[in-house]
Amino acid sequence: MEVYSVMPCKGCTLWQGLLLTASLFTCCHLSTTAQVTIESVPPQVVEGENVLLRVHNLPENLLAFIWHKGARDMSLRIALYSLAKDTSVNGPVHSGRETVYRNGSLLIHNVTQKDTGFYTLRTINRRIGIASITTKYLHVYTFSLTYGCPPSYAQPTVESVPPRVAEGASVLLMVHHLPENLLAFLWYKGVIVLKNHEIARHIIAKNSSVLGPAHSGRETVYSNGSLLLQDVTWKDTGLYTLRTLSTDLKKGLVYVQLLVDTSLSTCCNPLMIEPVPWNAAVGESVLFLVHNLPEDVRTFSWYKGVSSFQMFKMAEYNRTMNSITPGPAHSRRAMVCTNGSLLLQDVTEEDAGFYTLQTLNRNLKTETTHVQLHVNQPVSEPFLGVSDTTVPVQSSVLFTCLSADTGISIRWIFNNQSLHLTERMTLSPTKCRLSIDPVRREDAGEYKCEVSNPVSSKTSLPVRLAIMNE
Repeated sequence: MEVYSVMPCKGCTLWQGLLLTASLFTCCHLSTTAQVTIESVPPQVVEGENVLLRVHNLPENLLAFIWHKGARDMSLRIALYSLAKDTSVNGPVHSGRETVYRNGSLLIHNVTQKDTGFYTLRTINRRIGIASITTKYLHVYTFSLTYGCPPSYAQPTVESVPPRVAEGASVLLMVHHLPENLLAFLWYKGVIVLKNHEIARHIIAKNSSVLGPAHSGRETVYSNGSLLLQDVTWKDTGLYTLRTLSTDLKKGLVYVQLLVDTSLSTCCNPLMIEPVPWNAAVGESVLFLVHNLPEDVRTFSWYKGVSSFQMFKMAEYNRTMNSITPGPAHSRRAMVCTNGSLLLQDVTEEDAGFYTLQTLNRNLKTETTHVQLHVNQPVSEPFLGVSDTTVPVQSSVLFTCLSADTGISIRWIFNNQSLHLTERMTLSPTKCRLSIDPVRREDAGEYKCEVSNPVSSKTSLPVRLAIMNE
């Protein structure tokens, strides 16, 4: 039915009437026919510039749309635009620098650091109330080629080398981008950070390691954060946790999964879960492929998170009944397979995290296995800045690669080939800044920077450097 035909809105303001309409439908299923997206133009914005949050695929037959500052607090309204009246009404956090357009887009003039944060667009129609909710993060840089890079992009990650290790071989859990301001780091077996699961800890100031209760005598901890496991067995299969403690007392947790190839084993074939692919892009499908599901399993259940509480249950499969029962955390995008595997379709960043498979055999014995899902947004095109495009011989030049993305790697390109660093070239710790001092004639040419994450890469537009005689 038409909600407006029964709404008690006499005396309401435009704000109150439309917000009441939306509130009545908050618990309803939101429309998925229009995938609203928001694009930042330009992708990277510096203090003092203007930025347009351009809206794509705005639903048809809308009553209005509302822009909010933030991702959750809907009281921080910037502006409401009534399409029926073709007019906008400013909200309590409108600063006087925002302009809302009929196509849904929001223009912010003369941005400042305080404009950094999430922006949310809600659209409202007559049929279902809130038709869509879309959020965009805006980062405003204080950018100076003289003073260097924006805040560090790189977050600690751990890579298993090799990705799958045979029994009896060695594997290195290699740490990338370990923070510099550390007091200590600790390694744990599993995802639960408890003393009895601790393999070892390394104290930075003393450059020494202390072995923990879970140390088997086959592990070696290195000062760069990496952990070496020798003569691996099937019991080493599973997740490992790296815990960091910084000088400002901030704690960080990074996880890595170790897969042990037991195909040639004459002893045991442990249950393992392999994400396919290991790193997923937003919108892709991911299969948690289960290996070696026991034959005597009566039931198995999938949970979102590391806890096997009922509220986190996605689904349960009963082998005797050959039936699947959805749980409280069930998603329409999830499909359980009879071999134990779980398929997630059209993944989002909210799907990232841990998943738990719990099996129950005929003897009523349970076994729990965890797997971690990584979901990445494709990177946007970086911007390459330079202190001067024409410099004299024996002077210096500074390039800065500016990206709005986090968790990226940066590669420098010179004349369409990977840049070969010389003793005159210096990279900043995160590789976002390249300094050449002194400059020589052979440094003249075309420079680009490439940013990448596990699912994508993008290259900046070229900058040509000219070298002139003194």
